[in-house]
Amino acid sequence: MNDLQKKRHTFAHLLAAAVLKLYPDARPTIGPPTDNGFYYDFAFSTPITDADLKKIEKQMKKTINTWETMEVRVVSEEEARAQFKDNKYKTELIDGIVAADQEITFYTAGDFTDLCEGGHAAEPKKELDMKAFTLASLAGAYWRGDENNDQLTRIYGYAFNTKEELDAFMVMREEAKKRDHRKLGKELDLFTTSDVVGSGLPLLTEKGAVLRRVLERFIVDEEIKRGYKHVYTQDMAKVELYEKSGHYPYYKDSMYAPIDVDGERFMLRPMTCPHHFELFSSKPHSYRDLPLRYAEIAKLYRYEQSGELSGLMRVRSFNLADAHIFCADPEQAGSEISSALDLIDFVAEKFGLTMGEDYWYSLSLGDRTDDKKYFKDEAAWDTAEDILRNVLEKRDCHYVENEGEAAFYGPKIDIQMKNVLGKEDTAFTVQYDFVMPKRFDLKYKNASGEDQECVVVHRSSIGALERIIAFLIERYAGAFPFWLSPVQVKILPITSEIDDYAFEVKKELEKVGVRVDVDNDSETLGKRIRSAQKEKVPYMLVVGKEEVENKTVTVRARDNQEQIKLTIDEFISNYCTNLI
Repeated sequence: MNDLQKKRHTFAHLLAAAVLKLYPDARPTIGPPTDNGFYYDFAFSTPITDADLKKIEKQMKKTINTWETMEVRVVSEEEARAQFKDNKYKTELIDGIVAADQEITFYTAGDFTDLCEGGHAAEPKKELDMKAFTLASLAGAYWRGDENNDQLTRIYGYAFNTKEELDAFMVMREEAKKRDHRKLGKELDLFTTSDVVGSGLPLLTEKGAVLRRVLERFIVDEEIKRGYKHVYTQDMAKVELYEKSGHYPYYKDSMYAPIDVDGERFMLRPMTCPHHFELFSSKPHSYRDLPLRYAEIAKLYRYEQSGELSGLMRVRSFNLADAHIFCADPEQAGSEISSALDLIDFVAEKFGLTMGEDYWYSLSLGDRTDDKKYFKDEAAWDTAEDILRNVLEKRDCHYVENEGEAAFYGPKIDIQMKNVLGKEDTAFTVQYDFVMPKRFDLKYKNASGEDQECVVVHRSSIGALERIIAFLIERYAGAFPFWLSPVQVKILPITSEIDDYAFEVKKELEKVGVRVDVDNDSETLGKRIRSAQKEKVPYMLVVGKEEVENKTVTVRARDNQEQIKLTIDEFISNYCTNLI
């Protein structure tokens, strides 16, 4: 935990202390630091509102005056239970600490003591800048993240080293609000939700469907160019398939419950890997067939708790641009991993992303001490991690290493992207797999005619389509580049007498693949222009009597008021070249 995280953790304790001063019957539970600040969860006997946050802030600034030091003390189980005898949440935490045979530690500042593992500012009054924090919002949160448990009140706060850093973050946060894909998705008519359909199951509108279709065609066509064989496999399978792969015991909690069909157990698939393995095993393969690259836009289903669902970003059903590459040996796997990264770099460039600034690589390694999570094979882990590290070093690219973040079947390279709040998210991944070939007996005939085990590379090129759509909505603030815009051109006839010519222009543009609408509504031209700008349509073509006589259009871009008269062919050649 770095110094800023320690300060944020201390702010969380300060928040709990202030809440107890104002609401003595409240029950504090847990309060960790976050990427931008901190939060603390409470059980309140009487609900509080956002209007109470300023009062709590004021109490925090008063309380800090007595927090000269943060003292730590190891205590007995008896003392811990006595201290928190009226707090069932803390008691449950104590139960866990005792069961794990760990030390119980209390941290005290002023007259406030909390059960905590540590990581705080040693001298809070001196180290915390009380102008560099603010309480942000309230939210509901289930105790320990389990929706079967009590619902608590979570108080979020932001905290930084200086007021200037806080101010800069708040400006960025306001911009992020404007770019929130949930807000823009509704305003731009891209997707909607329905309580009857269910949480985490968004519905794409006609315009949202265009976004998905363009992205799907883009990546499928590009992958086929690069030697991938696109396939279709089923959305469900017998439970035994996921037991065979080992996914069922590892990821059971994020899978949907099995469905009984004629006495057999089936389940909606949470991943594509075992389906592609069965496809590979359906016929014999020679070394001449390898590398064999199976790819699919695969519909997957994963259980997300209701509190974690968010627009298109966190959903319960999604479409993943997935692939599995069957390789002859580790050396060929290394080459294929590098080629997969070439594809990802190409995609990132198409999206306007810069390596090291907007995205970077994370080498996710296994924790060799965790036999429950990771397959035990030291030599295989060494080989796989060395191959991935060598690939990254040869590329001379920006990457970091993270231990304990690998998949259970091997290390991986995660592609981390920065969102509109500056927070990093894992967007795509490339994984080295030395476990599944053993479990599925994935073999080929080598040059000597003998059976030899494959190495498998898992990779995603643009990740989940829903998630990348959410990312792109926020990155472009809904003003998509021409190739991606659901409606690329809007034709605006000045009067109804010009409608025939407007539709004639529309037909010419559609011949070359432009997505175009005619807005011949009875509203004034000015209102229709503003409507097209609000919809963030890249180009408006205004047509009147003069345009009809000269067979031209008056072009107006969404981001400026300059108007240019061009023939239809000139408009197409100058503005409509960036198509998928």
